[in-house]
Amino acid sequence: MHVPNYRGMRSMALVALCAAWCCGLAARAEAKAVLKTICRVKGQEENTLQGLGLVVGLRGTGDGGSSLPMLRSLAQAMQFLGSPVGKTGMAELKDTKNVALVLVTATVPAAGARQGDKIDCSVSSVGSAKSLAGGRLFTTLLMGPDPKSNRVFATAEGPITLDNLMQTPTGRIHTGCRLEEDFFNAFSKDGRITLVLDRNHADFQVASDVADLINRSPLNFQSAGTVLAKAISPVNIEVQIPSQYTENPVEFISQILALSIPEPQVGARVVINERAGSIVISGDVEIGSAVVTHKNVVVETGGTVNAARFVTVDPSQAETPKLKSLVETLNAVRVPAEDIIEIIKGLDRDGKLHAQLIVE
Repeated sequence: MHVPNYRGMRSMALVALCAAWCCGLAARAEAKAVLKTICRVKGQEENTLQGLGLVVGLRGTGDGGSSLPMLRSLAQAMQFLGSPVGKTGMAELKDTKNVALVLVTATVPAAGARQGDKIDCSVSSVGSAKSLAGGRLFTTLLMGPDPKSNRVFATAEGPITLDNLMQTPTGRIHTGCRLEEDFFNAFSKDGRITLVLDRNHADFQVASDVADLINRSPLNFQSAGTVLAKAISPVNIEVQIPSQYTENPVEFISQILALSIPEPQVGARVVINERAGSIVISGDVEIGSAVVTHKNVVVETGGTVNAARFVTVDPSQAETPKLKSLVETLNAVRVPAEDIIEIIKGLDRDGKLHAQLIVE
């Protein structure tokens, strides 16, 4: 792998970086992961509640009298409170500037919650409101994922706090949502539980390794030849609850999730967050032979190059160049993050990036 021959100081810094990285690899011990960090129990999912509401008390930054959806909602709220609009209808509200129509959402934790619990909720303008600063959410009914059921699961109200002063049409209400229903998420069915691998670890081999770990653990009290766990897909592992834990499945699940497994080896990935300018590389991602030109940067990987124009990043990687070394080199010569990201995307488009590219 080669990059343009910059001044000696930067080349020396690059050599030091590569040497430190190689020493780190030699000293690395086998990493382990606890099951609960790579999977969850099926049934333990978050629930999102939602509803349309009104934010009042704004300082002239609301939707305005031309917003018919807001005016209709305001008229309905006034009628509900015993003060319906007069014969002229919504024309009476044409000068309203301190009210905004908003979408209210609240997320019930995966572990469930009880009636009366209070959780945070988010508020976002759905109209032309310029800012929700200083506003207060009028009591709003929140439905479940299927609004057609018309079942009220919670109510929300309270003063709005802006999380980001650059995005004033959105905000949050601390403990502003009060649950009107119990949320109990069943985690077992027919004496079985199902472990669900998270999306970053979903893989046939990982699922098989988890099932094998459980079957070899002291938790398997079944008779000889009986299989306690079985991988049924790259995502799901079905586990039989032993008879000893029939009356106390929670203890069994806690012990299962506390088991340790060698760090799962999934396919090589490169994750890019363009907004933050971050690049995360898993494993020794290799790149094929290619020449990439981007602005004033020329990168050639593999093959032979003109020694007068290029400096070798790592002589041992002439045939199997690594993406990590390329990124470290470009960083050492102060190539901007956005340019490095474009170079990686170019390698991927050309089929020279030997890993899955995920752009967030």
